[in-house]
Amino acid sequence: MTVELMIYALVAAGLIFWLRSILGTKNEGDVNRPAPNLELSEDGKIVGLGCSAASDKNEKTIALVEELAKNSKGNMSIGSNAAEQGLVEIIKTDKGFDVYVFLQAAQDAFAYIVESFAEGDRETLKDLLGEEVYNAFDNAIAARENSGETMVSEVHAIKKSEIVEAHLNDKNAFVTVRFWADETSVTRDEDSNIISGHPEKTTLMRDVWTFSRDLKSRDPRWLVVETREDGDEDNDIIPNTH
Repeated sequence: MTVELMIYALVAAGLIFWLRSILGTKNEGDVNRPAPNLELSEDGKIVGLGCSAASDKNEKTIALVEELAKNSKGNMSIGSNAAEQGLVEIIKTDKGFDVYVFLQAAQDAFAYIVESFAEGDRETLKDLLGEEVYNAFDNAIAARENSGETMVSEVHAIKKSEIVEAHLNDKNAFVTVRFWADETSVTRDEDSNIISGHPEKTTLMRDVWTFSRDLKSRDPRWLVVETREDGDEDNDIIPNTH
């Protein structure tokens, strides 16, 4: 293995490990914020994420939500007063929640899930999706495999991510994000003929995903528990589970 391939493999492995522990931090916009602190167990595994939001900084994290609700930052925004109030309630229960960390993480997860679905990477999807959403993705992958079709998708940039809903149900937090993304996707039949999409045509697609986390759990991950249609620009690459 060449030095270049070894470096690439190490970077890829690190990204997968990070996403499986807590959603990543890839985004198009750049927001000034403190770097998150990883919480490690005795054996060195990532078990949580410290977002510089201890109880004495609770008011500051709420202020960040209020600021983002008034003015978008980079490609991130909050779309309604109801979403803003829902986020405040989540922060009051989960004092480690940071809206900027969450949105940057959600963007990275969006790109990673879209591309993993196209690749048929069930192992990665199972770590990032709730059970019902995973089953829908798994069925779609199986149907593609049975028909001999292959898919290649690439997310080139997240143009915008907007929190449109947020609420608590008991200790379960739900945050719904609308994504606008530049993507290319192509599906080929068993003879490699293109049946949909274009390998070189970039399209602006829109998707609405709901992320959820049990705030009582030690598991720090927010899983995608719903994907749904969003009008004429809906991303029909991804199964709708609403």
